Amino acid sequence: MSDKKLIFSGIQPTGTFTLGNYIGAIRNWGPLQDEYNCIYSIVDMHAITVRQDPIKLRQHTLEAYALLMACGVDPEKSIMFIQSHVKTHAELNWILACSTQFGELSRMTQFKDKSQRHPDDVNAGLFTYPVLMAADILVYNADLVPVGVDQKQHLELARNVAQRFNQKYGEFFTIPDAYIPKVGAKVMSLQDPAKKMSKSDENPNACILILDDKDTIVRKFKRAVTDSETEVCYREGKDGINNLMTIYSAVTNKSYEEIEKEFSGKGYGDFKLAVGEAVADHLKPVRDEFAKLIADKAYLKECYTKGAEKALRISQKTVTKAYRKVGFVDAR
Repeated sequence: MSDKKLIFSGIQPTGTFTLGNYIGAIRNWGPLQDEYNCIYSIVDMHAITVRQDPIKLRQHTLEAYALLMACGVDPEKSIMFIQSHVKTHAELNWILACSTQFGELSRMTQFKDKSQRHPDDVNAGLFTYPVLMAADILVYNADLVPVGVDQKQHLELARNVAQRFNQKYGEFFTIPDAYIPKVGAKVMSLQDPAKKMSKSDENPNACILILDDKDTIVRKFKRAVTDSETEVCYREGKDGINNLMTIYSAVTNKSYEEIEKEFSGKGYGDFKLAVGEAVADHLKPVRDEFAKLIADKAYLKECYTKGAEKALRISQKTVTKAYRKVGFVDAR
C-alpha cells in the first residue's frame, strides 16, 4: 500500500441502506479512495450480537457488499471484504479484550440501548462487541475512522485500549483519529423530522431506501410532513421543509438560496414532487448498478475473496507481532 493515510470503515449488513446512510456517509466513501488507502468491511460478526435469520444474514451481507460497489467503492482501489472471512479480527479481539476494563464496556450507551430493545437476548457478545470494533480498526493500524455521533464512544474506547497496550508492551498500535467528512448532511425522518431517518421506523413512509423504485420514492416525498405555511425557505421552526431542502441540496448541489429562488411563489406540493423526482433520478445509477452486480454472484465472490486475501496479508502481520509482544510462543 502507498504512504497515504489509512481509513478503515465497517458497515453492518442489516438490509438496504437508507437515503440517510447514503447522503450522510456512504456516497463519500468512493471519493475517499483517491485521497486515502481505504479498507471497507461488511461487519457480519457484529450483526450476530442480535438474533439473525441465517438465510437473511447471508443475503443481506452479499447485498451490502454489492451496494457499496454500486455506490462507488471500487474493489480495485480499496480493500473490501466480509469481516468473518478474515480470522485476524477475532484473534486480535481476544488480545485487546485482555487490555479492556469491564467498567469501560459497562458505560457503553449502545449496550444499554440494545439491551433494552432485546431484553430476551442480552448476550456477552453484545457487551464486548466494542472490543471487536477496536480490533477491526487496530488490526490495520488505521489512521482514521469515519464516525457518526453514535460511534464516537466506540472510537474513544479503541484509542484507550491501544494506548493501554502500548504503555504495557511498548509502542505498537497507531492511535486512530475520527474522520469527520466535509460533506454529510443529517437526513431526518419524512414523517417526524425531529428524529433521524431509520429503516426500523414503524411508518414505512418515514424512510427512503436507496433501492426504492421511482414511484415509491416520489409517493413517500409527497406524503412528507411539512408545516402550515406555504413558503419554501430554510429557517427555525420549519423542520420538515428544512429536511427536504437539505435532501434536495445534497442531490442537486444547489444552495438553500438557489432552492428558495427556484420555488418562490410555488407551493409545497410542487417542492415535494421536485425533491422526490430529484432523489429518484440521483439514485437510478445506483439501483441499475446494484441490479447488475447482485445478478453476478461469481464476480461478487471473486471480489470479496480477493479483498479478504489482501486484508489477511496485512492484518496477519499485526496479529503475529501482537502475539509476540504479549509473550506467546511463535507458531513457526
